[in-house]
Amino acid sequence: MDHPVRHSDVDERHTSQSRRIVRWTGTYIALILLVFGVLIGRVVQLKLNPDPRLPKAVESSTSSRTELARRGHLLDRNGRVIATTTIGYRLFVDPKVVEDISTIASDLARLLRIDAVDIDKKIHKRIDSRYVVVANRLDDSQIDSIRDANIKGVGLEAIPIRHYPNDALAAGVVGLVGVEHTGLAGYEYLFDETLEPTHGKLTYLRDVRRQALWFDPEEYRPGSDGNDVRLSIDLVIQEIAESRLRQAVLEHNAGGARTVVIDVQTGEILAMADVLNPREGWDEFTSDPMRAKDPRLARNRCVTDPYEPGSTFKGFVWSVATEEGLADPDEILDTPDGVPHVTSKGRRIRDAFYYGKSTWRKVLIKSMNSGMAIVAERMSDQLMQSVVDRFGFGRKTYCGLPGESAGIVTSASKWSHYTQTSVAMGHEIAVTPLQMVRAFSVFARDGTIPSLRITAADPTNNEFRLEHRVLSEATVQLTRDVMRQVMTDGSGRKAQSLKYQLFGKSGTAQLPKKEGGGYHEDRYVSSFIAGAPYTNPRIVVVAIMDDPDKNFNGHYGGEISGPIARDIIDATLDYLGVPPDQPDYQGPIASAD
Repeated sequence: MDHPVRHSDVDERHTSQSRRIVRWTGTYIALILLVFGVLIGRVVQLKLNPDPRLPKAVESSTSSRTELARRGHLLDRNGRVIATTTIGYRLFVDPKVVEDISTIASDLARLLRIDAVDIDKKIHKRIDSRYVVVANRLDDSQIDSIRDANIKGVGLEAIPIRHYPNDALAAGVVGLVGVEHTGLAGYEYLFDETLEPTHGKLTYLRDVRRQALWFDPEEYRPGSDGNDVRLSIDLVIQEIAESRLRQAVLEHNAGGARTVVIDVQTGEILAMADVLNPREGWDEFTSDPMRAKDPRLARNRCVTDPYEPGSTFKGFVWSVATEEGLADPDEILDTPDGVPHVTSKGRRIRDAFYYGKSTWRKVLIKSMNSGMAIVAERMSDQLMQSVVDRFGFGRKTYCGLPGESAGIVTSASKWSHYTQTSVAMGHEIAVTPLQMVRAFSVFARDGTIPSLRITAADPTNNEFRLEHRVLSEATVQLTRDVMRQVMTDGSGRKAQSLKYQLFGKSGTAQLPKKEGGGYHEDRYVSSFIAGAPYTNPRIVVVAIMDDPDKNFNGHYGGEISGPIARDIIDATLDYLGVPPDQPDYQGPIASAD
C-alpha cells in the first residue's frame, strides 16, 4: 500500500538543497575572490617590486624602426656633385630562424651570384648571433632576387652609401666617410657636422609575429637630410692641375709634385693637387703610408708639408726693402763679376751666374743672391722678421683645412747674421704652398692680402672678409713690373705664355736630408709661382716639383716648374673666359660660361 508524500517532507528537502547550494556558492565565490585577490596582489607586487629576472623574460610589444636620411652633398663652386649619398641595402642572416642552416649559403650564393664558401664562413663564424651580415651594397638585381625568394631568416637592411662620381679626382682633398658614414678625412671630416643628417624614428605596437598593429602619430619623428656644402674647388680646374702634375712627374722622374690655384679677387682655393711617385731604388724624402691604403686618406701636402721656397721668396724681401727706401730699383749695387760675394761677417754668397755690378731691379730679375745679401745687411733683423710676418709666413692661414702647418721660421732669439742673409734668398725658412699663393696674391691685388676661402664665394652676399694691407699700391705695381721682366729677361723665359702676360718668380732649393741635418748636394725642390693676367690679375698658381731627377730634364725651377704653372694658368684662364692680354696673340678667344 502506497503512502502519500507529505508536503512538509518535500519542503524540507528543498530547503536543505538550497542551503547546500548557498554554502557551496559562497565557498566558490570566496575562493574566486581569494584567487583574484592573490592575482591582484601579485600584479601590485610585480609592479612595485618586480623580480629582476622578469624583464629578461618578457619581450616588449613595441618596436622601433629607423628611417634613414641622406648625408648632404659636397658640391664644387659651380654646383657640380663631388660627393652624394643614396640609400642602399645590405643582406643579413639570423641563424636562429633559418630553416636549413646547411644549405642557406648555397641558396644565397645562387641568388646573389657570389661565393658560397665566403657566405658560409661568415655565418658559421657567428652562428650564435641573431645578426650576421653576409653581403654589403647589393645591386638592384640582387635586391629583387632576395625579395622574390622570401627566405625565412634572411633580411635586407637599408644603409647609406656615399658616392664619388668623379672617382679619384680631388680624392685627397675631399676625403671620405667611414663605416658609420661620418667624415674621416678631408672636407668630409671638416664639414661633418654640417653634412650629417638627422635620421627619423618610428615606434609602433606589434603582435607576436612582430607585425605592426598600430602606431601613435606622436611616436613618429621624421628625419631630415644633411645640409649641402658648396666648395671653392672647381672640378674642371682641379682636373687641369692634376693632369698636368702627373705628366710633369713622369717627364722629370720626380718624387712628387704639388700645385695650388687661387682666385686673387675672392680668395677662393680653386684647385689643390698633390702627386707622389715612389721610385724604385730611391731613398724618398716624402712618404705617405695612408695614401697607399686609400687615396682619400692621403695627407694634403699643399697644406701640411712645408718646403724651402728658395728664390721665389726674394720678391717679398725685395718689395719691403724697396718700400722702406733701403734700395732704389735703379741703384747700382757692388755685386761680383766672377767670385762669391763676401758679407760683412765673412760669409761667402755664390750666384748661379755672375753679372758684375747690377741694379737692384736686375738683382730680382736675374735672381742674384749676392744683391739680396747686400741689401739684407742694410735691413734690421726686426725688419726682415717683419717681412716674414706681414706676408703671413710662420703662422697658419686659418682657412679651415685640417692639418695645416704654420711652416718653419727661425725665432727672434735665435736670429743671426747667417739667418738674415739666408732668409733674403729664401733659405732657412719653410713655407707651405698654401701660404705662398696667399702671400703672392698681394702682388696681384692692390697690396692687401686676402683671407683664403674653402667654400664658394657668394657674389650677392657682402660678407666681411678679413683683409689687411701689406704694401702700398705703388710698390705692388713696381714689384709686379719687375716680376713681369723675370718672365721676359730672367729665369721665367722658358715659362712664358703665348696668350697671357705672366709675372712670377722661380726657385731652386737643395733638398734637406731626412736625418742628421744638412742638404743633399744634387737633389732639389724646384718651384715656380706666377700670377696672370698682368694687366688685371685673376689667379695665382704655385707649382712645386719635389726631388726631380736632374739626369732627366734638368732641375731648375724656371725650367721644369715654370712650364707647369704656365700651362695651368693658360688652361684655367681660358676655361674662366678671361681674354688674353698678350699684345700679339692671334689665336681663338674663349668666352666665360
